[in-house]
Amino acid sequence: MEDYRKFKLVLKAIAHEAGWDIINAVSQGPTRFTNLERATKVSPRTLSERLKELAELGLIERKAYPEVPPRVEYTLTPLGKELLDTLYKLAKKIG
Repeated sequence: MEDYRKFKLVLKAIAHEAGWDIINAVSQGPTRFTNLERATKVSPRTLSERLKELAELGLIERKAYPEVPPRVEYTLTPLGKELLDTLYKLAKKIG
């Protein structure tokens, strides 16, 4: 039952507004918040919420650098890459 709950959380995260767009953008390489804003065209609040959700699920990683001004980059985790690859393979089989 725990696996089913986790499955639903992942589906909700990627189906939610901009979730899939964020994963796709981050899959291109390390990227910053402002780049993701441009790529996804969602509000900063929504983007921040989705990034937090995807990071909590282990699909993306947030790395803050100790610099002035602060710099934060987002990258796809191995789990996120596996999910992306699996879904693209499934989409290819479907149509």
